[in-house]
Amino acid sequence: MAVETGNVRVATTGSPQGIAVLGATGSIGVSTLDVLANHPDRFRVIALAAHHSVDRLLAQCLQFRPRYAVLAAPEAAAVFAARTRELLPELTVLTGEEGLATVASLPEVDQVMAAIVGAAGLRSTLAAVRAGKRVLLANKESLVMAGRLFMEEVRTHGAEILPVDSEHNAVFQCLPSGAGHLTEKGIRRILLTASGGPFRTWSMEALAEVTPEQAIAHPNWVMGRKISVDSATMMNKGLEVIEACWLFDAPPERVEVLIHPQSVVHSMVEYEDRSVLAQLGNPDMRTPIAHALAWPERIESGVASLDFWSMKALHFEPVDRSRFPCLDLAYQALRRGGTAPAVMNAANEIAVQAFLERQIRFTDIVRTVETTLTTVPIQSADNLSNIFEADTAARDCATDWIQHNFLQQ
Repeated sequence: MAVETGNVRVATTGSPQGIAVLGATGSIGVSTLDVLANHPDRFRVIALAAHHSVDRLLAQCLQFRPRYAVLAAPEAAAVFAARTRELLPELTVLTGEEGLATVASLPEVDQVMAAIVGAAGLRSTLAAVRAGKRVLLANKESLVMAGRLFMEEVRTHGAEILPVDSEHNAVFQCLPSGAGHLTEKGIRRILLTASGGPFRTWSMEALAEVTPEQAIAHPNWVMGRKISVDSATMMNKGLEVIEACWLFDAPPERVEVLIHPQSVVHSMVEYEDRSVLAQLGNPDMRTPIAHALAWPERIESGVASLDFWSMKALHFEPVDRSRFPCLDLAYQALRRGGTAPAVMNAANEIAVQAFLERQIRFTDIVRTVETTLTTVPIQSADNLSNIFEADTAARDCATDWIQHNFLQQ
């Protein structure tokens, strides 16, 4: 298993752990702060970061009194600084990628919640890794785009990576401790569960008529707009497959996906003796967040206990690959290697945004990604320059394709 867990810095006595929350105003950030609020003696919020949500970030800063706040958008940072000058005179306001990297690397920060959505979170997450922090990884795109480079940096700088995605956190809880490849641990396969999203039983004809409002209405989880659409297309599960391969040093053929509509079993691990360990719980992100924050200990998450008596049944079924082709695209990009996953991720971000803005249909998301993957040249992903060049090229390609095929009609 490639998850680095050798430098545990969780303190049960003495001074509280310093926490930086990157993506504080998003769904993961809000859930993180909810858990932290229940443990003021154990954790201290040092820094909060958002993209442009001035009002939400201000409310959070007034509650948690961090020493630093970051708004990635310079205009929003200027407005925020003016509003907090008298309200929070001891608050230092930073902006941009440099500001994010600064707070992710602060000496007084012990743990960094990396919850910035998309490719925008890669640089700050890497900054936390290079500073040797415990990184609570909710930004799966860091591993999708730069998996090999990312894990090499983790080992080089002695950082810790604890997965926060519910599926990867579940796998982590089901694996034995210590380093080693899956086969050395007697592990046969990793089983990632997927709810199937809101369109699990819809016909192909109906999928073409899906609206943004329908796509973001996930049946089980409360999530942001982008990740909700990714769940509906199952691209999110494809990204999770790539993330799992890097986190747990697993070949693609050892990571499988199955539909589990109830979202009670968050993932499973099958061993060579055919025993299967599963992690269960209510679909609430505060559970994996609390687990990662306190690991190897356990703390109260604020989540209700699972009521076994109210559950009628737990269902499992295979993924309909014709209805959810994004999953196969992710496996193809993973096996192709190099910058292919970064290209796929960038094209998907452009396509999802276009769908949310009603420029393309739901079914055009996969067409946009597939076209971009076959158009943009794939190169090695052994340095950030190549990765970000591929990211830019894919965004340009996807934008042009949408422009010429949809917006000019």
